[in-house]
Amino acid sequence: MRLLSVNLGRPKAVAYTNAPSGVTGIFKEPVDGPVRVADPGPPGLGGSGLAGDTVCDLRHHGGDDQAVYAFAREDLDFWERELGRPLPPGTFGENLTTAGVDITGARIGERWRVGPELILEITSGRIACRTFQGRIGEQGWVRRFTRQAVTGAYLRVIAPGEIRAGDPVEIVHRPDHGVTVGMAFRAVTLERELLPGVLAAGEALHSEVLRLAREYVAALGEGERSDR
Repeated sequence: MRLLSVNLGRPKAVAYTNAPSGVTGIFKEPVDGPVRVADPGPPGLGGSGLAGDTVCDLRHHGGDDQAVYAFAREDLDFWERELGRPLPPGTFGENLTTAGVDITGARIGERWRVGPELILEITSGRIACRTFQGRIGEQGWVRRFTRQAVTGAYLRVIAPGEIRAGDPVEIVHRPDHGVTVGMAFRAVTLERELLPGVLAAGEALHSEVLRLAREYVAALGEGERSDR
């Protein structure tokens, strides 16, 4: 397993973003040389975990639970076949394009060492948005991406470090629970009945996913009491 590319984005004005500024950082390109990765800070204040990368809409992007976004080259290859066109690394707005990593099957709370120092922890899958659809240029892309449930993963920074293309990716911790990136994504989108099960991942979950799961379980409990 290895890091195929490290991708950074610069602000770009587009007509299809919901960001108040009218600009997006989703257009990411591979870079040469080392890139420093560190915890960017809390949601709403912190941007990307990668030095030199841009997050333009802090309402929905960036912060410690979404410090890094990774997508597998194998999954980009799948979408290349589906869309019938090339998808270079960074096309999906991912910071890390990996090779040989099963991201959809990775578990929430799974930790990766990337390069000699950096430790990352998986928090959730990626929810598609209007800006992503505009970037890809496909009608119905949000629905299509959601139904396929091959989303890549957001990660938080456990230990900072420098990374570069070609670095090894090593799983250094794999939790005992069975809550995968794919399951957690389906739970918050099309299969809400899965939400109680994702609580097995505990505090490793993205804070928003954890909130949704707890509220869902609490509402179920209220419903049971009201039926009595």
